[in-house]
Order: sequence, then structure tokens, then C-alpha cells
Amino acid sequence: MRAPSPLPTVSRYTTTAIALHWLTAVLIVCAVAIGLYMVELPMSVQRLKLFNWHKWFGIGALIVVAVRMVWRVTHQPPVSQPDESGWQHALAATVHLLMYALMLAVPLVGWAYSSASGFPITWLGVLPLPDWVPKDRELAEALKPWHWILSYSLIALVSLHIAAALKHHFLDRDSILQRMRPW
Repeated sequence: MRAPSPLPTVSRYTTTAIALHWLTAVLIVCAVAIGLYMVELPMSVQRLKLFNWHKWFGIGALIVVAVRMVWRVTHQPPVSQPDESGWQHALAATVHLLMYALMLAVPLVGWAYSSASGFPITWLGVLPLPDWVPKDRELAEALKPWHWILSYSLIALVSLHIAAALKHHFLDRDSILQRMRPW
């Protein structure tokens, strides 16, 4: 009788990379959820409070993504699945690159929009951030749709990223998802 073959070894990301990945996800989900909810509210103290929270989560995500990018540059990711096709690998790399670009662009454009609108950001109610564009109504109106467009583009790519991870886990039954699971 033949002994059962051992399960394949999963090449995982580092604990730091996993923590940064999931912290990024939580911050972005919170920023998006608050952003979608607050825009429908009438002007009120509650709406202004939610705008601040939205900005705090956005700046938090910007900081974590910057740290994450430094970590990624200085630490080798796990090797790809040996059976991953070339087009899947290329698509995954492209989606990741675009997600990183958008994870930086969305909060930066939001920050610029806030500055141009004349509403400075005081991160977590404690740390005043500099306005990095001057107060300018026309600039604010030009930036507003870009924040929206970039945000929805990020939502679309994150959705594609999640769908691909679930496809690998449930249909392909490979270990791609295992590499980033926190447990």
C-alpha cells in the first residue's frame, strides 16, 4: 500500500506583508463605505464628522500603502504557482500595479480636492496636514470627479482581485489564497 503524498508546501508572504495587506483592505473598505454613505446625507454635523472619518481612513490607507510599497521593494514575494499560466501571471501583475497606483492616487487626489475646497485635513483630529494645493474653487471642481472616477476604478480592480483569489481557491483549488491568509 502506498503512503499518501504530503500536501504541497505553501509559499507564504511574510507576516508583515500579510498584516499590511489586510490593514490596507480594512482602511480602504472603511473609506469607501463612509464615502458612499456620506455623499447622500444632507449637510449636517453628522455629515461633516463622516467627511473627517473618510479623510482619516484615506490618509491612513495612503500611509500604509507607502509602507507596504517599501516593504515590497525590500522583501521578495513568494514564488508564483508553477502551474500558473503566463497570461494569468501577466494579468495579476498588471492588476496589482494598477491597484498600487490607485491606492496612492485616490487619497492624494482626495487630499488635493480637500485642500482646494478650503477644508484642511487634521488627521485623527490631532495632526494638521499641509494643504498641498492652494484653495481654488475651479481646481476643486476639476478634482472632484477625478476622486470619484479613481475611487470607482479602484473598487473595480479590488473586486477583480477578490474574484481571482476566490477562483483560484474554489475552482482551481490551488494555494494562491493560502499565501495571504492571516491564519
